[in-house]
Amino acid sequence: MEDNVFEQIAKRYDTEERIELAKIIVKEVRTELQNSKSSSLIDYGSGTGLIGLELSDLVDSILLVDSSKQMLEVAKAKISQKEITNSKVLYSDFTQGTPDLKADIVLMSLVLLHIPDTKKILQELFNVLNDEGKLVVIDFDKNHKINHPKVHNGFSHKELKKTLSEVGFKSIKITTFYHGNHIFMNQDASMFISSSIK
Repeated sequence: MEDNVFEQIAKRYDTEERIELAKIIVKEVRTELQNSKSSSLIDYGSGTGLIGLELSDLVDSILLVDSSKQMLEVAKAKISQKEITNSKVLYSDFTQGTPDLKADIVLMSLVLLHIPDTKKILQELFNVLNDEGKLVVIDFDKNHKINHPKVHNGFSHKELKKTLSEVGFKSIKITTFYHGNHIFMNQDASMFISSSIK
């Protein structure tokens, strides 16, 4: 088991840049979820809850899931500071096996690029969703300037759509919504939001 780099940076993860980027993402996700009459949301790869906790007013319950205990400790502290009553954390890595969970919405923000087997994780998330549930993925558009052994260099909409539909998702929409400077491995990059229905 390799060291989880996120364990080491958890306490100093919430930098100004990350907080700013999270605000942009939260705004986009809120628009996507505003008409959801959904009761439960899983934020998979939630980190310190920068995004998930900002959506707690939209749903009945939020579960922040991450494979870094330290990140979840930071998230837990935020939950109690802000007195958020409908949010919990769960230490889990769905690539190693998925606990018996169900949700109306699964959100995965800037997480897919860290997971080697894209199709496998999308399949796990599909299984976690209730029927008619929604998967919302935020990630970077394909970026050929980036080359890193542990990170995908973004995703092409066409390939991601294909993988999502192979897994069984339908009504797949993918839209680029933001272009920023130095936001992906110090390179200028654009982010997309993808939403699909089980």
